[in-house]
Amino acid sequence: MVKRLRKNPLASKRWSRFRRRRAPLASLIALSCLFAVSLVAELVCNDRPLLMRFEGEWLVPFLRFYPEDRFTGSGRFTRTDYKQLEMSDRFQSGPGNWMLWPPVPYGPNEIIDPATLRNEEKVALILTPAPRVASLDVDGNGRIVRSVAADYFFPEGAEGRILPEVWPVPDALMEAVQTRLKNQPAEPLELQVNPQSDSGVAVTISMTEYHPRSREPRSARITLREDGLDAGKRQTILVYRDGRVVPGTESFWAGLSEEVRSGLLATAGARFEAAVYPEPVDIAGQAWSVQAVLNDVQFPFPPSRRHWLGIDAAGRDVFARILYGMRIAVLFGVSLVVTTMALGTLLGGLQGYYGGALDLIGQRVVEIWSTLPFLYVMILLGSVYGRSFGLLLFCYALFNWIGISMYMRAEFLRLRKRSFVEAAQCLGIPAPAIMFRHILPNAMIPLITFLPFMLIGAIGALTALDYLGFGLPPPTPSWGELLHQAQSFRWAWWLILYPSLALFAVMILVTLIGEGIRDAFDPKPYSRME
Repeated sequence: MVKRLRKNPLASKRWSRFRRRRAPLASLIALSCLFAVSLVAELVCNDRPLLMRFEGEWLVPFLRFYPEDRFTGSGRFTRTDYKQLEMSDRFQSGPGNWMLWPPVPYGPNEIIDPATLRNEEKVALILTPAPRVASLDVDGNGRIVRSVAADYFFPEGAEGRILPEVWPVPDALMEAVQTRLKNQPAEPLELQVNPQSDSGVAVTISMTEYHPRSREPRSARITLREDGLDAGKRQTILVYRDGRVVPGTESFWAGLSEEVRSGLLATAGARFEAAVYPEPVDIAGQAWSVQAVLNDVQFPFPPSRRHWLGIDAAGRDVFARILYGMRIAVLFGVSLVVTTMALGTLLGGLQGYYGGALDLIGQRVVEIWSTLPFLYVMILLGSVYGRSFGLLLFCYALFNWIGISMYMRAEFLRLRKRSFVEAAQCLGIPAPAIMFRHILPNAMIPLITFLPFMLIGAIGALTALDYLGFGLPPPTPSWGELLHQAQSFRWAWWLILYPSLALFAVMILVTLIGEGIRDAFDPKPYSRME
């Protein structure tokens, strides 16, 4: 007769306490969902179809390996490139041939073809308010004898007008003009004036340093520059190769006239073909300098319509590598936690239960073992046997059990003199049964409480080792490896932002779960000092 499973009242009470905390419960659900998605990452991100029909036969490429010879008859038994196969004449000519791709049709180790990113190229039209500049040649009376590009400052014309009568120029300006006309040395001069006529704009008037010449000049050169422009009015418009404006940059674009739009689109189109120099453009009476910057197809490549989180330095989709990297990180963390807890519980339990010489010798061994340099040992073993998931787990487990063994030793030392243990010994129950059936269930609080925080440490340690280059071998997807790339390509912000967000999200979720577990196991959650 099968025994019915009975609920443990204490466990039910603790679970009820945990569920009452919304943040830990929501974190547990969110982390479980994220980990579940990472476990089936092949259904989300894959460079192989989920299902396909080829020449009347149903195939499941993401589960089974089909060599290239199966589809092309080329005699090559290498891995099939299904995207090239889908575009081949043989596949297209078959009336019943089709493929079902996952939502993100890119694998974590797939190198993206740069040709597929041509439509993702964008030209950034950077519009900066440009001050208008003009030059005037004036004689000794302040009469303008010659002007260049001065129509904006003098809408009614500049030549023939006397500058002091038109603008309230300081006396220092005319003194500087007279000094130069007398062919005497003069220092550079820069003045600001606010004309009350014509354009009415604030103007900076400047004159360069003057050195005597072989004969006296007939006029002096004055430079006018529009002043008071707001440099913060800089605008950026992104344009695709097909002439579409990238969403999110249309606010300024919508207020432009059709003529200005056509000119800007022509500048963007020219930049796709060759380099162009900054050009001036007049928008509603304001002069702007237009600089066209092309986002060339080079790796790393920024986020785009097909690659939501961008492409890394090796040409691989960042979203796929983050998703697969999460599965590896969490599996490594869980495996390490389970291994170290089992080893630490066993060794700590033996010391605590038997005590005496075994405990004394065990403590000295633990102290000696804890002084060994973990990183050097791991580097040595990695250089001899090669880096791998199993070796990394083994190296960490060799050193990570020390802390939990001390807690379990203390728990077994405390519980071994309790009456229920002495009763079990009197009944002749073997020591292993007493340790694991009677003492261990009452010593589980340290294990349960430390589990989430040990998981955080394991995930963080794997990321750190991958970042330093001592972790998993390439091309294994890893958050730390993406962050290591970001160190070399600091302008590639997506290599810093998205792996960091993924690591932060997992760690904060596990931390909240740990807080909830700690509160659930607190025997006096509502105690207070009187």
